[in-house]
Amino acid sequence: MTGVGVIYLRQSIRPIRCPVHITFVKKILADGEPCRKCREVEERLKQGGYWPQINAIVIADERDPDSDGLRLAREFNVKVAPFFLVSDGAQTKVYSIFLQLVREVLEPARSSPLTTGVGASKNGQ
Repeated sequence: MTGVGVIYLRQSIRPIRCPVHITFVKKILADGEPCRKCREVEERLKQGGYWPQINAIVIADERDPDSDGLRLAREFNVKVAPFFLVSDGAQTKVYSIFLQLVREVLEPARSSPLTTGVGASKNGQ
């Protein structure tokens, strides 16, 4: 990737450490407007409190066939937007269904020791 069209999110005030890297790929239509479903999914991510778990946003711009998002769509054979790439360092899985991403990745990450501090001892050691 060239980095053009890629937005890396800064850590939130209270960062959520997640054992995976999540990339949100959203589309800009030929008329320059963001796709409706992409806007809706982004809003659901924010309303659900999942936004801090998104590590990067990549734009699939219909006006630019070489945009990073369209290249990723070709590479992973994805025909819909938005979609998410979830990488654990060894493999990358594509999620094109938002609720599946929530059930399999976002919710479990919220309750893992990395995100909640459950693994810490009670005496702070």
